[in-house]
Amino acid sequence: MTKGKILFVEDDLETANMLRLYFESQGYEIMHATWGRDGIEMSYRNPPDLAVLDVRLPDIDGYEVCREMRRNWRTSQIPIIFLTERKERDDRIAGLKLGAVDYLAKPFDLQELRLRVRNALNRSRFESLVDPITALPGSKLLDARLKELLARRDWAVVLITISGLNEFSDRYGFVSGNEVLRAAALVLGKALDEFGTGEDFLGDAGSGSFIAVSAPNKLDALQEQMASQLKRILTYFYPVADRESPALEAEPETKEDRKQLPPVISILSGAITDKDIKPGEVADIINALIKRQTTVAIVP
Repeated sequence: MTKGKILFVEDDLETANMLRLYFESQGYEIMHATWGRDGIEMSYRNPPDLAVLDVRLPDIDGYEVCREMRRNWRTSQIPIIFLTERKERDDRIAGLKLGAVDYLAKPFDLQELRLRVRNALNRSRFESLVDPITALPGSKLLDARLKELLARRDWAVVLITISGLNEFSDRYGFVSGNEVLRAAALVLGKALDEFGTGEDFLGDAGSGSFIAVSAPNKLDALQEQMASQLKRILTYFYPVADRESPALEAEPETKEDRKQLPPVISILSGAITDKDIKPGEVADIINALIKRQTTVAIVP
């Protein structure tokens, strides 16, 4: 059994080979990508326990790799360490703002990197299984629940995504964005209580996405209630002036006019039942849900 699976995204082959040999000798399983896009795809197909990203890459930079990983629910909680030749304070802050757990400047000491990797993995393993913002079961518990479905019949799964939260948080502040997520969790949980069954499950998939497990005969009513109640509640998180702005009724004539409009939150919903697919892995359920998702409401 390995100590953990590490993804290195590093374009310098000499450095990459050194890292592979060293960390494999320490008992870790190593994945390596030279290009940023390849690293993103690799992390989606086979999520690592930790990612170490070089900031300077041939195609996109490490910051963009981090952004893309944070947008996908399967990789959104993976701890990330940046390796970079940049030592300026603003560069370090840029990485930390994206959710990186650590930042190491090149040239680095292998022993120091090993300790930082070990500490990051230990913190990740001992973190709560519940999302700190929504208080819902996080990705690990969600994965476990979806795996249970693979051996069962007569189930339905709903994927609800609140899109546009980044723009909303940029305009009104990250605290307001977190409040939207908390409210969404409460609304979705209440909908399950009212329209679901006693064995239902609701999990936080990260990046504004939530997954609910219920029964097929509850599916239509559940989806309708979730979408309508989310739209009703989330409207109130906009300032009254933006919520009732006359500009919302008119098509913006210029780019500047478009900037003045309140940021739009889109509510996407998709659902499947055990009769829609024959899943072999959790990823089959997720991919099928994503393909079914459509916009069901727009706020404000």
